[in-house]
Amino acid sequence: MTLPYCRRSFVAALLVGSAVVASAQEPPAKPQPTVPEVFTIMGQFVRVAYTNTGFVTLGYKIAQESVGEDWMLLETGVTLREPAKDRKVERTAFSIKTPDGTVIPLATQKEYASAGHLRALNHRGKVVRDSINYFPADVSRACPLEFFADPGNAAGPRLSWDQVELSPQRACVGRLFFKVPGGIKVGQHWLLVNFGDSEVQVPFRILTDPEKKEFEKTWQDLKKVHDDSYKE
Repeated sequence: MTLPYCRRSFVAALLVGSAVVASAQEPPAKPQPTVPEVFTIMGQFVRVAYTNTGFVTLGYKIAQESVGEDWMLLETGVTLREPAKDRKVERTAFSIKTPDGTVIPLATQKEYASAGHLRALNHRGKVVRDSINYFPADVSRACPLEFFADPGNAAGPRLSWDQVELSPQRACVGRLFFKVPGGIKVGQHWLLVNFGDSEVQVPFRILTDPEKKEFEKTWQDLKKVHDDSYKE
């Protein structure tokens, strides 16, 4: 199957959260992945993108509420698509691209543990979150993404792992942490996941307050327009 790029510049720009507000500013340009893929909106702050090999679902509500802070939390799920072969995906396969084009790798367990305050960020993630449970029909088993472990966890010691095993029947979900130099900024971001023979690029836009208010009113209509564009 050949995957199309997302089309319709107006819809695609809005799709990733770039709401058009009544101002003299022009709307941001359409986000352009550098690989053939499909991406769509599943909630106000939930995005899905996939290629012929990999499938990624993303929730970024906490990141939207963390502008200016130097740690970004992303709720993430990953799996493979039939007929892709089972494989191990390393932590080095995950990174983000910021609005200025900087690529930031997934934080290490040492960086995470030494930050100290991330237990509070984790707690926020439990309170403020959207479901990211959107996977292909072939998925029948769940597993955790365990790249990070909290030292002194009340439930007992936990280990972090540097890889995850994926298959088309197995979807793994967890939290990804990125240390963002200079703090999280508004604008177009990408979550990049390298599956070995393909890369999935999930677009997500950190909104200004006016954009966020407008987008909250219109995202369901925008999703319908986007979904209808694939029926043509």
